[in-house]
Amino acid sequence: MADFLNKAFGFEAGRHNVRTEIVAGITTFLTMAYILAVNPSIFSALDGMPGGAVFTATALAAIIGTLVMAIYAKKPFALAPGMGLNAFFVYTVCLKMGYSWQFALTAVLLEGIIFIILTVTKVRTWLLDAIPDTLKKAIGAGIGLFIASIGMQNAGIIVHSDSTLVTLGKITEGTALVAMLGLMITAGLVILKVRGSILIGILITTLIGLIVKDPATGIAVTQLARTGSGAVDLLSLPDSIAPIFCQFEWHNIFSKDMLVVIFTFLFLDMFCTMGTIIGVLQTANLVEGDEVQGIEKMFMADSIATVCGACLGTSTTTTYVESATGVGAGGRTGLTAFSTAVCFALALFFSPIFLAIPSAATAPALIIVGVMMMSPVAHIHWDDYCRSIPAFLTMILMPVACSISDGILIGVIAYVATHAISGRFKEISIPMWILAVLFVLRYIFI
Repeated sequence: MADFLNKAFGFEAGRHNVRTEIVAGITTFLTMAYILAVNPSIFSALDGMPGGAVFTATALAAIIGTLVMAIYAKKPFALAPGMGLNAFFVYTVCLKMGYSWQFALTAVLLEGIIFIILTVTKVRTWLLDAIPDTLKKAIGAGIGLFIASIGMQNAGIIVHSDSTLVTLGKITEGTALVAMLGLMITAGLVILKVRGSILIGILITTLIGLIVKDPATGIAVTQLARTGSGAVDLLSLPDSIAPIFCQFEWHNIFSKDMLVVIFTFLFLDMFCTMGTIIGVLQTANLVEGDEVQGIEKMFMADSIATVCGACLGTSTTTTYVESATGVGAGGRTGLTAFSTAVCFALALFFSPIFLAIPSAATAPALIIVGVMMMSPVAHIHWDDYCRSIPAFLTMILMPVACSISDGILIGVIAYVATHAISGRFKEISIPMWILAVLFVLRYIFI
């Protein structure tokens, strides 16, 4: 059994624990299961893409992508259709630019194929290696702030304000109250070093949500699906993906708009994936200096997942930052990702149960993991402003601009600029010069 786990998932009996890996995989799933509900909701704006078919395609894309990551790359990352990328697909390409969803799916397919080429030629690895160690540490911490911010917003702890953009929500009632109680419980479990503390926290918070009601609606924060007779609904067969499977449109592939759409998909996916991998591996202490072992395989898994997702009928499939929750729970090998894939497979038939977990229950997990991801900050040379200013911009822009990729891009530009201004040209590599110029052009023309 030990030999099988080692060959299949990179699991080493002396270093890793089966129970921990499985719990970590379940934890990752619970924090990213929202995509099963969100993706169909976003795609409902398009005619010809039934919600049931999109739900099934979303789950299948997650299963395939995560299995490739588990078995081929042997890393604890989960994949699914990416947030932001799905919105760009629907609201920009289809609704704003006026193209069909078949056109957008074709762009996603071509993007995935280009990604495979870039991975085989090691261009993506070259880009990763070009980023200085200081920025890599900042990326990890920035993603920690980013996912904590997402958790707080989803739970209503942080809400919109017309005067200050964001402000503290009403944390003494409804969803925010449940999240705050869950945060205290999860924090206590983590402090006491209870095994599986993040997963336990999610489950306890979900149960609390059955009792606490949302003052605006008068209904419980945690909602269980029910049948027509009023019984709790547990099972549902997955819908067919036939209406959206391999629905490509080829007559516009050489148009200017197609090139712009493909480049945008490429840009968003590449740097979000790169940032997620660096940040999560930093948390797991799997990055030694500038070395990231097995990065080509991780990029290839991400590329293959995008191609498969396009064929299934959904937007770009990418590595999820919520994988950090599984790593925070102790996941270190492909067995964690495999466990997440199994959960997505079960979700196809038990979607009413999985979708009952509210954002208030996953928010504490995201916040706690955000804390765990801040540790690399201690190794940044804050008294060297050439390094610390770019690092700070990288970290702060991710949650404030709500974009991992923008944090990385501005950080690279700032790194080159600060070193050039201070005359430290020898510390700027040729790849960093090239990246900085390309990123500046990106902000000028796109």
